Amino acid sequence: MDATTRFFEDLDRRGFEPLLQKTSGTLRFDLHEGAQTTHWLLQIERGNLHVSQQDREADTVVGTPPRLFGELVTGNENVIAALLRGDMTVSGDLRLVLQLERIFPGPSDARGPHHAFQREVR
Repeated sequence: MDATTRFFEDLDRRGFEPLLQKTSGTLRFDLHEGAQTTHWLLQIERGNLHVSQQDREADTVVGTPPRLFGELVTGNENVIAALLRGDMTVSGDLRLVLQLERIFPGPSDARGPHHAFQREVR
């Protein structure tokens, strides 16, 4: 199973994300590779999450190559940096992408809100 599938399945299994409790809307991720596009639809209703693989209308549509999205969900790439470089496209409500960005992992050596909690060993 690749990182992208794990990411979306984890969101769906999680069911509720406290960081998104004030967020509602739909995001469709279109992962383009040549002539093939894989679609992931994320529905958020006040932090309640539901994921499916559907090509449906959404409040926000994000387009990116699968390789880049894999780097985003593993913390090897930053959503905001990718947007600013033009490596991913967003149509619709950009606010939803900015809110969702908070739950993407950061680099393993990051300090701050994206850094995964690690127990200190003494």
